[in-house]
Amino acid sequence: MAHHIWFEALTYRYPQNIWVPLLFCALLFFTNCAPKLDTVEAPIDNPDEFSYNGTQVIPDKWWTVFNDKQLNILIDSALNQNLNLAATWEQVMEAHAIRRSEASFLWPQIDAGLQTGISRPQPDFAGGENTQLGLTASYELDLWGRLRSSKQAANFRLEASYFDYQATAMMLSAEIAATWFQYVTALQQLQLANKQIETNQDIMKLIRVRFSGGTIRGADILRQQQLLEATQNQKIVYQTNVELLKNQLSVLLGKPPQNELSLNPDSLPQLPPIPDTGLPLDLVRRRPDVKRAYNLVLAADRDMAAAIANRYPRLTLTAATQLRSNDFNNLFEEWAYTLGANIVAPLIYGGRLNAEVDRAEAVKNQTLYQYGQTVLTAFREVEDALIQEQMQKEQITILENRLILAQKTNRQLRIEFVNGLSEYLDVLLALDQEQQLRRDMLSAKQELINIRISLYRALAGAFKTERENQLEE
Repeated sequence: MAHHIWFEALTYRYPQNIWVPLLFCALLFFTNCAPKLDTVEAPIDNPDEFSYNGTQVIPDKWWTVFNDKQLNILIDSALNQNLNLAATWEQVMEAHAIRRSEASFLWPQIDAGLQTGISRPQPDFAGGENTQLGLTASYELDLWGRLRSSKQAANFRLEASYFDYQATAMMLSAEIAATWFQYVTALQQLQLANKQIETNQDIMKLIRVRFSGGTIRGADILRQQQLLEATQNQKIVYQTNVELLKNQLSVLLGKPPQNELSLNPDSLPQLPPIPDTGLPLDLVRRRPDVKRAYNLVLAADRDMAAAIANRYPRLTLTAATQLRSNDFNNLFEEWAYTLGANIVAPLIYGGRLNAEVDRAEAVKNQTLYQYGQTVLTAFREVEDALIQEQMQKEQITILENRLILAQKTNRQLRIEFVNGLSEYLDVLLALDQEQQLRRDMLSAKQELINIRISLYRALAGAFKTERENQLEE
């Protein structure tokens, strides 16, 4: 239920009435009484510095540090053609339209109407043509800032949608970089498998000759055949990975996987030095996903302000003018206008308005905690990548040492086997171990690059795409 108070202000009959101007001046005093925007701070403790730090400055297009021309082409193409990223941009356009819609309520609303028809003769009215033309205008005075708060909320959501687009672009660039280097590694693994198959086949020929001379047992031939089959099985696995990764790259580029993709892979790049991690608070200021969460908190705060203002009276000014005539030629000879003000004050709503305020406050608290969680996740992602990189480098060092020892062991056992000082089983086991270590080394180097990509994604800020540049123009 609402209480309506109607003030007839100025009409063509009562031009001396001045209630509305006086009322307007009195209520204009309260237009600055809207709830103010609260300061938003993440509900977390102040963080210490990151555990590791470097000196290299991360460029906006962070993937260029790998000096891989093919990777640069792939990411540039995906930023223009990826369908998920294009859909996210349309969400930005939707939020932009919503903001314009909310802003329109701060302006007067004007409607025009035209009515014409034929009426039957009446005793006191001549029948015939009946034409009416009118204009009506209404304007709600934003006494408590309800409309402004709704506009601000829409603006913050637009900002959040824009940062969501930037975060999606960042995730896309990282996914393409990781997929690309997985593809390069799979090709190198495939090449290594082919070399190992050739080596195992050559050894198979050698031991067959030795078998005919009576110096090799039949079980040794079977063991070598098992190693050869296992290596061929690894080759199939790598061939499968190559094709699947090509399909994945095609979809990320917005192309059907059935279409042939032109790729010119090289070897895995040398890892650049550790980048400058900066302070944790700097990370909060530049990461788009954190800025998105922050703007959602601000939008929820403005929603709560609008809900609070919705409990207060509303004042709407109206104006109407109408022309009416039985003859269209005389339509503009007689006209009348009305000016008025309408106050609507909520009285009894069964607690609905207060419940809406409570709901808006709960939503604001939810987004605040989600913002804090986003900040904590950002800190963790940086710390995780830094720790993983240090540990991965240590593992690679150990693998390199193991591979060197395996190569020496393999050579020594072959010499002993030729001289009849060791069994072929020892040679076979050493050969198998060396080949596995070489495959593990490639996988470890590729994993190190993946970790660095995660670090760049966690540290880097946003970069502009062609869509953003076109929008600014």
